[in-house]
Amino acid sequence: AHDHYAQHESIRLAAARSGAVVHKIKLFDDYPSISRDEIVDRIRKGISPATRVVGVTWVHSSSGLRLPIRRIADMIAEVNRKRGESDRVLLVVDGVHGIGAVDETVAQLGADFFSAGTHKWIFGPRGTGLIWAKAENWKLLQPVIPSFAEGPYGAWMQERTPGATEEQWVSPGGFHSFEHRWALPAAFAFHRQIGRARVAKRIQDLNSMAKEELAKMSHVQVHTPRDRELSAGLICFDVKGMKPAAVVEKLLAKRVIASESPYAASHARLSPSLLNDEKDVEQALGHVRAMA
Repeated sequence: AHDHYAQHESIRLAAARSGAVVHKIKLFDDYPSISRDEIVDRIRKGISPATRVVGVTWVHSSSGLRLPIRRIADMIAEVNRKRGESDRVLLVVDGVHGIGAVDETVAQLGADFFSAGTHKWIFGPRGTGLIWAKAENWKLLQPVIPSFAEGPYGAWMQERTPGATEEQWVSPGGFHSFEHRWALPAAFAFHRQIGRARVAKRIQDLNSMAKEELAKMSHVQVHTPRDRELSAGLICFDVKGMKPAAVVEKLLAKRVIASESPYAASHARLSPSLLNDEKDVEQALGHVRAMA
């Protein structure tokens, strides 16, 4: 129940094609009780002999919670040590709100597959994104959209099967939005120029400032953990007596852009980023204070 519609719907559609069984688990009972140990333990207990894939979200857009992906990966590695190659559990991560906001590389996380849009924290163009995988895992995929890569295209011309899937074959064929793709290297270069650690610290500093001040407001309930290891750049909160949509509308009237989390249990969200400074954060906080 913690992940985005796009992840759940992708899983549902894949299961419908393959006949796989989908099992969802709760990672915590309520926001105040969130802990790294319990998250890892609940996932461990949710893995059965039939489990082949564990899908998680690095930073939840529903709550702002950041999962301890490295610890989850290490736990799954322990499970896999007792399994054969064909029975191992794969860790698949939706990382859209982590990449560009957290001081960890994708490779350091330990995931088998990692996907993320790059139009959020990376500041790339809309419609761009990436899929990362360990080199040995690409052969496990079956593309659903024909690739124009040389391998499968050449195999088609020679009327033969192309063989095991390779990395570049997962990118769809057809005519591509090269202008968008060409902009991505500049977006990544911008982050590298500043430094990933500096970017992450700046985002954490602004978000910590906002969370601390929001928590002091008697009419506000903050749901995102204050622990820097359990959060990133999203802050989910509620204002007593107001629906999230009303909070967002009032802030927009003051030229503060907030959002509603797109879930059944919705919250208002603020997201201090590299585009902001302390003055921006304080102005937003002042408008939330005025909602008392």
